[in-house]
Amino acid sequence: MYRISEISIKLDGTEEDLKREAAARLKVSPSQIKSLKLYKKSVDARKKNDVHFICTVDVECAQNGNPKDRKITETEPYQYRLPVGKPRETRPVVVGFGPAGLFAALILAQAGLRPMVFERGSDVDRRKEQVESFWQTGRLDSESNVQFGEGGAGTFSDGKLNTGTKDSRARKVLEEFVAAGAPQEILYLAKPHIGTDRLPGAVKNIREQILALGGEVHFDTCLQNIIIKDGRVAGVAVKPHGASAYTVDTDCVILAVGHSARDTFEMLYSLKIPMEQKPFSVGARIEHPQELVNRSQYGGFAGHPGLGAADYKLAVHLKNGRGVYTFCMCPGGQVVAAASEENRLVTNGMSNFARDGKNANSALLVSVGPEDFGSEHPLAGVEFQRRLEEKAFQLGGGGYRAPVQRVGDFLRRVPSKTTGSFQPTYQPEVTPCSLDDCLPDFAADSMRQGILMMDQKLKGFSYPDALLTAVETRSSSPVRVLRGNSMQSIGVEGLYPCGEGAGYAGGIISAAVDGIKCAEQIITG
Repeated sequence: MYRISEISIKLDGTEEDLKREAAARLKVSPSQIKSLKLYKKSVDARKKNDVHFICTVDVECAQNGNPKDRKITETEPYQYRLPVGKPRETRPVVVGFGPAGLFAALILAQAGLRPMVFERGSDVDRRKEQVESFWQTGRLDSESNVQFGEGGAGTFSDGKLNTGTKDSRARKVLEEFVAAGAPQEILYLAKPHIGTDRLPGAVKNIREQILALGGEVHFDTCLQNIIIKDGRVAGVAVKPHGASAYTVDTDCVILAVGHSARDTFEMLYSLKIPMEQKPFSVGARIEHPQELVNRSQYGGFAGHPGLGAADYKLAVHLKNGRGVYTFCMCPGGQVVAAASEENRLVTNGMSNFARDGKNANSALLVSVGPEDFGSEHPLAGVEFQRRLEEKAFQLGGGGYRAPVQRVGDFLRRVPSKTTGSFQPTYQPEVTPCSLDDCLPDFAADSMRQGILMMDQKLKGFSYPDALLTAVETRSSSPVRVLRGNSMQSIGVEGLYPCGEGAGYAGGIISAAVDGIKCAEQIITG
């Protein structure tokens, strides 16, 4: 099989066009191509008068092609190979059922180890009802919400599957999602996404596979304690909501609790589990009309059915040493209430698969580090987040109403009186104000500089009626639970800190890959 890269094709190009281009590159007749499969497809919008696709294809050919072309290589289809291990005396425990826990449990189940999963939040169907009720009423369930529950925080997001990791296991994750009902196109799009409307179905189907292979998944059940004897894991104490706690004997625990499990971090600290402060970022959601983003990115090609809603990814470095960047951009999406603690307000963004909403939003973030936390305590970053979230809650006026400010007013340091010319998507409600009253001075000033610099990269980014909704604090975990080369916690054998919450991932794919790697260590250990 040949892999041919950098094939240019028009926006309305067909598979036959791809076949002709591939044949020409191989210097064979199109009739000699037995099969052609897209491996990667991206938009090239560098020239606004010539927006087109760039494709990589895998081709089976009836005769030898032209291997001298450096953009043509011989390849074999990817195949994940499950490691071979030994039977275990106890069943492995997985705590948390976001991407890291989901894929850790799946690999363990496929290896015949029948994992037991404990998730503090609800199953994805019930969780969806709870989250929608919170958005409509402002009444928060602190155990099952946008942060906690089946599928993790990524369930209420854009379902982005692009990643910076080069680990081949990322392909395993994509293939399992497709097998579970996700769109086939995530296997080849350069910026794949499932969408918050389709991700729950795929997550449920993976859960069903785990159950069919002998695993167990216990929802609405929170980790209370890790039992440690002679420096190694001996079991866990868990508590179902509304019931008494009980213990489970095990010699291995994958801790995949997510970046918002603050009480779990406190429990780990009390057990003297080694961990450290970790840099993260804070800021607000910035919301623009999607049409503005489309025009800026695609010029006259904006609106072409082959393109869909445009996205962006921007980053600048300031003279003050801070980095300002956009994160988790949601084309045609909405800003959502993402709190997990009472009287603390957090925002996030999400999109459906179609990305057909009128507004685009993204986190606009400023890097923060231990020097900003005001303490050397390992959990000082958590308290830093909490302080900002409490200020945002108070500034919004309670009831999880979010403080918002027009970009034009923010740049001029003038409190907003209205939300401008387009309707904000955040629920339950918003309160126009000045975000300087809830953001640290260095963050607000850096965001102002960043907006103006980003406008030079994306025309219209500083659009005066664009809307900032505060506060965004959960860009990544504020702690790192230290682990060694075997993926186990330093000093506690059998404890596997895993995924984004433990400080080793940033997004659905990288978290899932980390879960797979932890599972592999248990299988082979």
